[in-house]
Amino acid sequence: MNIDELIAIDIHTHAEEPCGGTRDDGYDEFQAGMARYFKNPAGAQGMLPTVQETATYYRERKIGCVIFPVDAERETGFRRYENEEVARIAADNSDVLIPFASIDPAKGKAGAREARRLVRDFGVRGFKFHPTMQGFFPNDRMAYPLYEAIAEEGAISLFHSGQTGVGAGMRGGMGMRLKYSNPIHLDDVAVDFPDMPIIIAHPSFPWQEEALSVATHKPNVYIDLSGWSPKYFPTILVRYANTLLKHKMLFGSDWPAITPDRWLADFANIDIRDDVRPLILKENARRLLKL
Repeated sequence: MNIDELIAIDIHTHAEEPCGGTRDDGYDEFQAGMARYFKNPAGAQGMLPTVQETATYYRERKIGCVIFPVDAERETGFRRYENEEVARIAADNSDVLIPFASIDPAKGKAGAREARRLVRDFGVRGFKFHPTMQGFFPNDRMAYPLYEAIAEEGAISLFHSGQTGVGAGMRGGMGMRLKYSNPIHLDDVAVDFPDMPIIIAHPSFPWQEEALSVATHKPNVYIDLSGWSPKYFPTILVRYANTLLKHKMLFGSDWPAITPDRWLADFANIDIRDDVRPLILKENARRLLKL
């Protein structure tokens, strides 16, 4: 990866297809709900990009990206996209793709063992958690064996925060409970694992101030700006991005739900200082990922 040639690093993209072959029951309805929420066709049959297609898309735009699946088998019943396969494809496209993985923390010691193997044998750089989809509070001690493995291997933890498009508008929210994704729960994780970099993903509606508080107080906590068009960013988030947290804010799109084309176009029109823009778009991620 030639970082100097890249215009940006997208810290938040999803590996959606394939999912072990034929889609599981309910998966089409799940993706259709996501497409309605984000007002795009990504959930339609044949409309979710493969990891290879994602690499091609980002290469054409000279943008690097962190890519990961989400292991939510226990709560959704949908088979996870194998971490090893995502990592292998990323290795074949290492000029633009940076592999993260995902492990349900309920897998305990087995999950911790898998995390160590993925870092050591597959070059995985971090792990994605989605508390609402995975059904756990981030500060639940059940998750600590996995965090310990991640921290000891020098990897990064990235946590979904705030309301989610997953299940939005569906009956019972598809069983998704928003309470798990309040970023204040990550304060405990940051205290107990002070050397593990933690990324709070998304503007954390309706808990934006909690996210800003944790990131301001804990040196190892960052915020990625994925999942929302920048034109909808709350004023307080923009203010902190320009000042106290200018070295801890990260560009993320939430591909394929939101494309980097859309995100970057809207980002160009919000009130971010000229000296801060390159930090958010590339330099902060470059430092965090040690690229």
